[in-house]
Amino acid sequence: MIVYYNGSYLEKEKVRISPDDRGFLFGDGTYEVIRVYNNRIFHMPDHLKRLKRSLHEIQINDLDVSSLQEVGKTLIRKNPDIAGDAALYIQITRGVAPRVHRFPKITRPTIYMSLSGSAVDPEIRSQGVKIILLPDERWGRCDIKSISLLANVLAAEEARKQNAYESVFVRDDDITEGTRTNIAAVFDGVVHTHPTGPHILGGITRDVVLELCSNLQITVIEKPVSKSRLLEADEIFLMGTSTEIGPVVCVNDTQVRDGCPGPLTKKLQTAFRSEISSQTASD
Repeated sequence: MIVYYNGSYLEKEKVRISPDDRGFLFGDGTYEVIRVYNNRIFHMPDHLKRLKRSLHEIQINDLDVSSLQEVGKTLIRKNPDIAGDAALYIQITRGVAPRVHRFPKITRPTIYMSLSGSAVDPEIRSQGVKIILLPDERWGRCDIKSISLLANVLAAEEARKQNAYESVFVRDDDITEGTRTNIAAVFDGVVHTHPTGPHILGGITRDVVLELCSNLQITVIEKPVSKSRLLEADEIFLMGTSTEIGPVVCVNDTQVRDGCPGPLTKKLQTAFRSEISSQTASD
């Protein structure tokens, strides 16, 4: 596998990251995961815009992320066995410096990019998934796509132990988001989802879905849904880069309605697949 590391394309096995890298020592960095469909990168400008925002929020400045779009295309060309339907990973850390908590005066950010195979299990789309609800014990800046993901990792492992696809967080009785997804609930044909802000990461797939709702004249209310009300929803679905639009048919051990993906979720899935076709055809 050919990867990109600090300006060079090389075999992944040849990458050498310093033990003094602040990403390794402190989780001091940010990242993006972007879907590739039919060798075309999906909504990459939107992902790079979010990456730039995260870098600004953690005070890694003067880095031109726009150049990474061409790097992504080059990685696809250099990895024909992986490309097609894949995931493009970008990670940027503050770089190598002595282990001191405060920022170093001068440092060079570490930039790493790679491709991996990625395909959505068709059963997720057609049959739906189970989720579990857990207390949201993460930090107060979930809007930054930080590489410090221990709380998410622990929650994802708990989901695995309970044979669930995803853990969804609850903060002050409000549903926020999943470990790697945003979430929406449908009541009487209206989509409800947590507003953007410090308690959720504004997902690119979420943005696409909300735009599709607008195009389809589906009303959206960006307001938190309480834990108790979630169980009364007509439909629930997840939104994420690796999940796309995933119907939720079970919350903890409670079945959602008839236990099948709902009609509005299916409608959005169809529209999302059309968006993929449109994006990949025009790139």
